[in-house]
Amino acid sequence: MLRYTLMRLGIFVGSFVFVWGLVYVGVLPRGLGGSNFLWVLLLAMVISAPVSFIVLRGQRDRASAQIIDRVDRAKASMEANRTQEDVADDAARASAAQGSAGRTAQTG
Repeated sequence: MLRYTLMRLGIFVGSFVFVWGLVYVGVLPRGLGGSNFLWVLLLAMVISAPVSFIVLRGQRDRASAQIIDRVDRAKASMEANRTQEDVADDAARASAAQGSAGRTAQTG
């Protein structure tokens, strides 16, 4: 997951440098007033999103599989804990029921 994030950040930085260079050379227009940085930032985000979607498809699928595995393990662990609690609760209730039945038989 960290690898995917770093690769995505790298693509964004590359896009930012590319757009900044195009604005500096004059191929793309500068922003109005002091908004040049914001213009370059937004344009770099717009460019890096589809590039990341295409280039990082395999890495994204692997990261997704890792997340699914983690969620499945967490669910299994929670189910095991719930089952253990149910068994302990059932045993305690059975023990209490036997104890009260024994006391009833002794008094009767």
